[in-house]
Amino acid sequence: MDGEKLTQRAFVFGFGYVGLAFALVLKANGWKVGGTCRSEERRKELLKHGLEAFIFNAANEEDAIRHKIVSSDIILSTVPPLGAGDPVLSSYGKDILETPEGCWLGYLSTTGVYGDWGGGLVDEASELRAKSERGVRRIIAEKCWADLAKKNGPQCHLFRLAGIYGPGRNILVKLKAGNARRINKPGHLFSRIHVADIVAVLLASICRPRGGAVYNVCDDEACSQEELVEYGCNVLGIKSLPLIEFENAVNDMSAMARSFWQDRRRVSNRLMHEELGIRLRFPTYRNGLRDLAAEVETRRDI
Repeated sequence: MDGEKLTQRAFVFGFGYVGLAFALVLKANGWKVGGTCRSEERRKELLKHGLEAFIFNAANEEDAIRHKIVSSDIILSTVPPLGAGDPVLSSYGKDILETPEGCWLGYLSTTGVYGDWGGGLVDEASELRAKSERGVRRIIAEKCWADLAKKNGPQCHLFRLAGIYGPGRNILVKLKAGNARRINKPGHLFSRIHVADIVAVLLASICRPRGGAVYNVCDDEACSQEELVEYGCNVLGIKSLPLIEFENAVNDMSAMARSFWQDRRRVSNRLMHEELGIRLRFPTYRNGLRDLAAEVETRRDI
């Protein structure tokens, strides 16, 4: 943000991992930030950070949420779609249409919308081939957010995120907890992005808004799960885990975990770099894991 004064009021639908990180950076720069969460316990945690929090499905807070929406200069939704559609648009779509002129609107999606490309490279103009229920829901949600502009509302910026990691949420934490496996599936690469770099991309878009823009948000080097775990072991100075063939591991995976292994593709982040001028703080998983090592070593809850 380079100290540049942009807006003063922001509202975040979904104070989860990314939403909270984004909100805290805004607050540190003097913004007034409100948003939603799913429980009273979570609200109490957010209040400790100095954030204004509302429980999303609480009927007695709907009017307060609507008031915050229509007075915000920035609105970000991190909320995933449900079977019945996008919950934010279902409940507050009409209110988002009443935001001030020039309001920046962002929606966090996933690179999962691209589906299977047989390991080929995809960019923002590529066909969306997702076949899974979760992927199809995301495609529909993206279209609904993009369609807001057709109703004379604020134009939305879509961000398709790769696998998210950062403090408290990374392979080092899993290794320390004994919950990691090293799985071999030849030719299968994953893209990732550090939460700090996601926030940097969002802020860059706010500084350089382009209504209707779509950005892939991933780091500069995809790698296999096997390579990631191997490097994590090296960072922690522990013995490498035995290699398990994918066919022997898949039956023990949750449906969500299996979905991440379903499709093969490589994701281009060229537009993010060129249009938003992004220089990633953690351009590869190696940079990110080295930075996280000290935090993981000192945690006592794993």
